[in-house]
Amino acid sequence: MAVAGSVLAATLDLLGEGVQPGVKTSEMDQLAERFIRSQGAVPSFKGFRGFPGSICTSPNAMVVHGIPGSYRLCAGDIISVDVGVTLDGWVADAARTFAVGEVGEKAAGLLRATEASLYAGIDQARPGMRMGDLSHAVQAVAEEAGLSVIRQLVGHGIGREMHEEPQVPNLGTPGDGPLLEEGMVLAIEPMTSLGSADIRVGSDGWSIFTRDQSLAAHFEHTVAITASGPRILTPWHRPASERPELPRPAAANGAGAAAAGSEGGRGEAEPELSQG
Repeated sequence: MAVAGSVLAATLDLLGEGVQPGVKTSEMDQLAERFIRSQGAVPSFKGFRGFPGSICTSPNAMVVHGIPGSYRLCAGDIISVDVGVTLDGWVADAARTFAVGEVGEKAAGLLRATEASLYAGIDQARPGMRMGDLSHAVQAVAEEAGLSVIRQLVGHGIGREMHEEPQVPNLGTPGDGPLLEEGMVLAIEPMTSLGSADIRVGSDGWSIFTRDQSLAAHFEHTVAITASGPRILTPWHRPASERPELPRPAAANGAGAAAAGSEGGRGEAEPELSQG
């Protein structure tokens, strides 16, 4: 999973370098797929329940699950980019929200606080803690910054499948919820907005927006719970020199362009909760 996570982090690096006005989200999707497959991996999202993209691109008031297409980035936008990578049957999942050029202070604060809430949650991903400890840590940082936590969207366990138990809410009560144990791996992913926590599903059946059209942000890491503390398996926050080595490119190991996958992907909506 760490090697899959290293491919994912490098993918987010590439995409982040290309975040500039005029770029189509479909172009970002094509770049991501080419790179992921060049590493002998497959984009986990592509083909899952008909999802057509290799990544999710969600600008501005779109929280998650945006289908890449004809939208062109504009100066002042923010855009959440969610990536899944499957390598040798193991899955990694992570997301970042990027600023497109200069953004206003409210938008910049949204990004800073949401990312900070992610690391507050990760710090609680230790054996003997409860899920409520992790969830409350995320909530406390986000709400102290004046953000709304999107309550109907949650993180998830991850491993051989994209979405496994347990669910990882972004709000909770310390001491409540499932016990966190060594060996568990969680996709921790705060999703917040500058306005209301209410959301709606777009006409495509995938994209999820804030109902009041307020800006939204999404940050995510895949995190292993170990005896020595949380281990981030998708280290997009670290320099490339500090990450696990990338696998041999597919062209060198004969893997070629692996077949498109129904090998995992976006989660389907639960009756009241949807996994990010």
